[in-house]
Amino acid sequence: MTKNKTPSGPPPDPKLNRMLASLPAKDYARLLPDLELVEMPLGWTMSESGDHVHYLHFPTSGIVSLIYSLEDGSSSETALVGNEGLVGISIFMGGESMPTSTEVQSAGQAYRLSRKVMKHEFSLGGQLQHVALLFTQALIAQTSQTAVCNQHHSVDQKMCRWLLMTLDRTGGDALAVTQEAIGRLLGVRRESVTQVLGQLQKDHLIERGRGRITVRDRPGLEQRVCECYAVVQGEYERLLPGKREPKS
Repeated sequence: MTKNKTPSGPPPDPKLNRMLASLPAKDYARLLPDLELVEMPLGWTMSESGDHVHYLHFPTSGIVSLIYSLEDGSSSETALVGNEGLVGISIFMGGESMPTSTEVQSAGQAYRLSRKVMKHEFSLGGQLQHVALLFTQALIAQTSQTAVCNQHHSVDQKMCRWLLMTLDRTGGDALAVTQEAIGRLLGVRRESVTQVLGQLQKDHLIERGRGRITVRDRPGLEQRVCECYAVVQGEYERLLPGKREPKS
């Protein structure tokens, strides 16, 4: 697959990933020679459902979606991961594979670590094992809350939740995404996405361009979103190292 250029930003640094940044100096120095910088182009499928995963990825920028697909071809996002976490928990959880596929939703970079090295590090029982298990707990919380949200809340509320969670992981106020992609991630019809985005724009919360959404009123979105966003955000801030900076 031809990989896109990485968007301009800070120079490569493993410590842009919050989990790697939390490691003691000795542990970080031991891992550093085995960390390999890789590009994450938009749309890259890092692993398919059931794949035997060979590398753990620590994103430093960009977003990876965990997507569950059904036999009829429909799908929806069950969780998303940015620089707060890692992709490839099956390596250390013992299941060897996952029922979800992993797909890059927003282009960026990651540092990858081989299965062999991660299993060795995990066996040491140090800080990397500790934060990896905490992240897994936070990821389970996100997946569970997303399932409840998809069942009980409106498309408007789900859209606000998705926008806020995505912005938290990009650090900006604009997203390069199509309505078709949003519909697939939320598991809703494109027409529903168009209707909700139109209302959000009418209410001066967002602006839409060609394949781009800019959030103009984040506090307004936070007032409109269901409780699922705060529940997931609270769990991530409680469990993971390096709390997020407050949003303006």
